[in-house]
Amino acid sequence: MKKTIQPFLKLLKPYDYLLFVLLVVGSFLPLFLFEAQAQSDTGDRYAIVRINGEEVDRFNLEEIDAMEKTYYPAEGQYNIVEIKDGAIRVREDNSPDQIAVKTSWIYRNGQTSICLPHKLVIEIKQAGASDYLIY
Repeated sequence: MKKTIQPFLKLLKPYDYLLFVLLVVGSFLPLFLFEAQAQSDTGDRYAIVRINGEEVDRFNLEEIDAMEKTYYPAEGQYNIVEIKDGAIRVREDNSPDQIAVKTSWIYRNGQTSICLPHKLVIEIKQAGASDYLIY
């Protein structure tokens, strides 16, 4: 194994090591930038509930202590959404994969909970943030 590494190391120049270290450190830069942005956000957080791409409800997570609401996206489909202590989740639904239920509580800006068979999307947004859709 040592014989295979030695020819490779002979090809590297002193600045190659510096470049390698800079690339590794730079790969973590987006993580720090996005975390700093999330920490600097001020204002109320809203949970936006969309069914089939249309907004059906908007909840202020800072004002609601506890709440539960049932949505019926189509005949024979249901989603029970629960809000508690500044977080929201799909507590129960009758979709086959249960991905939204397994996602559990979401509470940070930009987090989403999606139930694809029912076309239900719950997204957390900060008040005053640019409202853009990626659908």
